[in-house]
Amino acid sequence: MNIQRVAVDPPRRPLARLLAPYIAELKAELRRTWRTPAFVLPCLLFPVLFYAMFGVMLGRGQASRYLLATYCVFGAMGPALFGFGVQLAMDRAGGLLTLKRALPVPPLAPLLARLLMAVIFAVVVAILLIAAARTMGGVSLAPLQMAGLVAVAALVALPLGAIGLLIGSHVESDAAPALVNLVYLPLALLSGLWVPLSMLPGVFSTLAPLWPTWHAAQLALRVIGQPAGGSVLMHGMVLGAVTVVGALLAARRLRRVG
Repeated sequence: MNIQRVAVDPPRRPLARLLAPYIAELKAELRRTWRTPAFVLPCLLFPVLFYAMFGVMLGRGQASRYLLATYCVFGAMGPALFGFGVQLAMDRAGGLLTLKRALPVPPLAPLLARLLMAVIFAVVVAILLIAAARTMGGVSLAPLQMAGLVAVAALVALPLGAIGLLIGSHVESDAAPALVNLVYLPLALLSGLWVPLSMLPGVFSTLAPLWPTWHAAQLALRVIGQPAGGSVLMHGMVLGAVTVVGALLAARRLRRVG
């Protein structure tokens, strides 16, 4: 008797089931983050306090408008760099990544959850800065300009998250905070996020296109009608390249050492 084999397509998983592990990881990441005031409060409040001091109290002319744009970029840097760089190094040291590999969780779910967390923080900081600029600095913005600033802040989380991922995948947990600070603070200064590059020696302006945060700052300045260098396409290509290269190098490292 001939038995014919009939190919049966595997049942398709509903979209909700496919997204469930990613949503669960995001909820867990948000709970862990919000239960760490030493991380949450500086990330949310320091950019606003610095803006109130340098952009409102000590600012002159267009300073409040300029610093609103650059501080939106600066405010997105902290959660991305520290959330990925330091926390990933600690997770590696504690064996959490190894444990999650043994669980029925998509490999990218923890990293995507952390990336979304960084984006959420960047958006919240941008909204707080816009509110401070409008109420204390007298900055007038159209709705599209406010939305554009929030979008740029969210965009910054991608390349900075990739850089943080690269640091966290290579550095031990004890050294990660120091190295992240060595990237975080000089990058903000060299990109003109604290003071305009025109107020610094000419070498700073010459080297500025090397830093991804400078490109993000130019996008933010362009959104609110401030003078900005380069083209939108160039800035987008640089930020995209940093994101892809950093993520690929970090993924390669994590596959080898975990």
